[in-house]
Amino acid sequence: MKSEKLLRAILPEVLIDNFEVDRIDKAADRFDIWLEEKKVQMREDKYNNSITAYGFGEYHTIQDFPIRGRATYLHVRKRKWLDKSTGEIFSYDWDVSEFDGTRLNSEFVAFLKEGD
Repeated sequence: MKSEKLLRAILPEVLIDNFEVDRIDKAADRFDIWLEEKKVQMREDKYNNSITAYGFGEYHTIQDFPIRGRATYLHVRKRKWLDKSTGEIFSYDWDVSEFDGTRLNSEFVAFLKEGD
């Protein structure tokens, strides 16, 4: 089984589709999974040359469901973007309405909807 397939089986699809796993730390009692938003612009900004990647925001730690008896923590950070024409720095909001009824907890949904 490929790594991405395994990750899709244990993590929400919105994470695997839009974030890259930076690293995974395993301890005796916990897993820590570090994710960073992919460097992909939204459709409306894709051909706007004044929008450029501008680093990352802070990590947000979200406790997910345990894996193999270990507490699981997702450390997720969103990418920041700079609109050179206005000087505005922003992050994308993720529409998570399609994931209603899934295992995404309210803290995680709020993080995905939050713009910096």
